[in-house]
Amino acid sequence: MSVISEIKENKIVAVIREADVQTIEPIVGALYNGGVKVIELTAETKNITAIIDKVVQSFGDRIIVGAGTVLDPETARSVIMAGAQFIVSPTLNLETIKLTKRYGVVCIPGSLTPTEILTAYEHGADMIKIFPANAFGPAYIKSIHGPLPSIPLMVTGGINLENMNDYLNQGGVAVGIGSNLVDCKKLKTENDFSNLTKNAAKYVSKLKEVNV
Repeated sequence: MSVISEIKENKIVAVIREADVQTIEPIVGALYNGGVKVIELTAETKNITAIIDKVVQSFGDRIIVGAGTVLDPETARSVIMAGAQFIVSPTLNLETIKLTKRYGVVCIPGSLTPTEILTAYEHGADMIKIFPANAFGPAYIKSIHGPLPSIPLMVTGGINLENMNDYLNQGGVAVGIGSNLVDCKKLKTENDFSNLTKNAAKYVSKLKEVNV
């Protein structure tokens, strides 16, 4: 199954900020045990290439690993070389799309307006990240999906257990979930990681209620 198909199939992308080389394995392991199989490691994190490499080496094809908060083609190339299988950006940068596609990697740039969304897709984006989604709510996704039904949308920004399915039911094909799912600052003990697995399982179970 292709990376883009895996994202659509799993629907949940766990966005991990401020992890480090020492903690990334238990974090990803806890998520995987809870059923989350797609993760996005944000590029502003210190030693991000080493962190990505460690996930790839430790989890192989069990986890789809991408890099987020990628603002430029130089960063995109460095994380791709480390093993990132998809690139996510909060903004639209056409040079980043071009670089990412040059390496045959899935590209998910951030856009908000219909013009930005269509421009990104026409320039090779595989999926569009709608960000910040919570500024407009699930109804906005339905409004975008109406005239642009063929463009897959990943919704990010304020996604939690209560509203996740609302966004998916209104046309999102995936959701990016950050601190509501993974808060690295609060992960210190075995009990913390156990609770992360339980939290991940709640999100995965909630997907059963999606109507589309």
